[in-house]
Amino acid sequence: MNPAFAYPNSEYTIPQPVDLSRKEERERLSHAALKGFFKIAAAWKLRDDDARELLGGLSSSAFYEWKKHPDRVLEVDRITRISYLLGIYKSLHIIYGDKLADEWVSLANRNSIFGGRTPLDYMEAGGLLAMQTVRQLLDARRGGL
Repeated sequence: MNPAFAYPNSEYTIPQPVDLSRKEERERLSHAALKGFFKIAAAWKLRDDDARELLGGLSSSAFYEWKKHPDRVLEVDRITRISYLLGIYKSLHIIYGDKLADEWVSLANRNSIFGGRTPLDYMEAGGLLAMQTVRQLLDARRGGL
């Protein structure tokens, strides 16, 4: 008789992902997300038009209002976009020195994903899915894949 296969006991518990459908979670994260986004935009020296596009095509008036008063509740899409950008920023700073890390999004890239365009152009054109792709690319590079 064979004993049943079972995973060994462990004290590790799998963390539950943040439920962005809950307004309370978005309220908790929004202010810090916006502050982080504006710091990344400054580090990458993004034009306001580019920053607005990365946020999903935000109007000029809303963008400047958000910049002055980041205390607001963001939608799931915008928090997700900012989350990808934070991950991209972090990965770039792990892979490259600070100067190249902050310039990387604005440099033409020969990787077949970008087709000679800059990663910024690619993300603006492709939106959320392009941000996810760039994040995955950099995470793979960081992990040595």
